Amino acid sequence: MLLIRRFEERLLELFGQGLITGTTHTCIGQEYVPVALAPLTAADYVFSNHRGHGHFLARFDDPVGLLAEILGREGGLCNGVGGSQHLYRGDYLSTGVQGQSLPVAAGVALHLRRHEPGRVAVAYIGDGTWGEGAVYEGLNLAALWKLPLLVVVENNGIAQSTFTARQMSGSIAGRAAAFGIRYHKIVHQDVRRIRAEVSPLLTAVRDGEPAVVEFVTHRIGPHSKGDDSRGVDEVAAARAADWAQHYRAACPERFARTDERQRARLSQIEAEVLARPRSAWTGAGAP
Repeated sequence: MLLIRRFEERLLELFGQGLITGTTHTCIGQEYVPVALAPLTAADYVFSNHRGHGHFLARFDDPVGLLAEILGREGGLCNGVGGSQHLYRGDYLSTGVQGQSLPVAAGVALHLRRHEPGRVAVAYIGDGTWGEGAVYEGLNLAALWKLPLLVVVENNGIAQSTFTARQMSGSIAGRAAAFGIRYHKIVHQDVRRIRAEVSPLLTAVRDGEPAVVEFVTHRIGPHSKGDDSRGVDEVAAARAADWAQHYRAACPERFARTDERQRARLSQIEAEVLARPRSAWTGAGAP
């Protein structure tokens, strides 16, 4: 979790220095979600979204390839073409288009049900994604065809600049119930407890019972780069709920050692990646 936290914080600094082109969306505050789920879904397909650096790092622990991709340097995951939002590696795919990943995940889940039983398609979406019709089409087919689809909702309470309470009627639980899909809500940040709660649910998903797991979480950083429309009190409330504060208080020495190690690791990685030439695929003469 600290690897992801320091990686994301450094990205914002690199963007401010003009070293990142395009855009970047960080998951500061939400790191524990993919870390908790990674060992449970290591053999499954994962469909991420625009705020997916943490999803990738929790699955692959490859900050070198990810940073090279975001900076457009040689050795990037997708030759520097995908940038921050559009990543592909093996059974992992991310997209910057809200809602797009869920129907694609449903299609892959159909393939898995037919040809690779026991595997699951995991789709990460946010609370704002429920404004997309594709989400409901995907859920409808998942329930109808009994697809091994797990929908992970990172509900941070705000869709870019609009608070969820101002744009969503009803609840995510109610939406899952409308399709007869299992639903589970997680409001804490204890990684071990999360794994214990999700594990039996995931077993049912593997048997063809799709499910929605909603994490009530907090986005501490901006929507993207520096565009945060929230007030001081709202940001302060998100910071007060930060998992890092609670983990630091619970085990200060271990936290400090781990944090120092990850900071040193990322500093070395950054220097090495910045020393690389730009990817031939991102220049004027790209093939």
